[in-house]
Amino acid sequence: MDYPAFKPFTQEHAVTVGIGFFAIGVLIFAGKRSGTGRKLSTAVLGTAGLMSYPLSLAAWMSLGRSVAIDNLIPLHLCDITAFIAGFAILTKRPLLCALTYFWGLAATMQALLTPAINIGFPAWPFVMFFIQHFAIVGAALYLPIVEGWRPRQPFWKSPLEVYAWSVAYMALALLVNWLLGTNFGFVTRPPENPSLIDHLGAWPWYLVSFQFIALGLYLLLALPFAGKGRKP
Repeated sequence: MDYPAFKPFTQEHAVTVGIGFFAIGVLIFAGKRSGTGRKLSTAVLGTAGLMSYPLSLAAWMSLGRSVAIDNLIPLHLCDITAFIAGFAILTKRPLLCALTYFWGLAATMQALLTPAINIGFPAWPFVMFFIQHFAIVGAALYLPIVEGWRPRQPFWKSPLEVYAWSVAYMALALLVNWLLGTNFGFVTRPPENPSLIDHLGAWPWYLVSFQFIALGLYLLLALPFAGKGRKP
């Protein structure tokens, strides 16, 4: 079956993003409203995070086409963050929560605004792409709003910790891309669809821009919590 190509910044894109953020709002509202709602929202976000990669892989395989190695191996940052977000929601471990919050709002949000996917609705890879990314962003918002998670104090500690993990991920992605000819993390070349990377210069200079943008965004995301400890 032939599916329509996905094009960013279209009505299809806007409606999908609107539905996703509405669903996040419902889960946060339910989590704040009652203990039962909190358990249900936690289960939904945890399951979505942990199951999004295997379901995405099944979605690509359901097309009956050869699956690119980039979609076979869960080494894109959002693939890793989805697993982390699922475990963060279920375990509340501080490092997992920090990675979910900063990677989810600084990186995955960008993936929702400029999706790196070329197949449109109603193809299952399209559906799973947005479920995975909204599960991450949903967890990143749910943890501080409902669960009371807060970055480490002083406020710059968690951003620096997550930044160190980001540099380690980029180094791993560069190595794997060199060995396999892949493009995990888009650290070897920009995605085909328009993205922020298109405005950061040619490779490898845009990797330098990545460093400043990532650290700056992490610090900005931590600022609202400056001097604030975890909610009781």
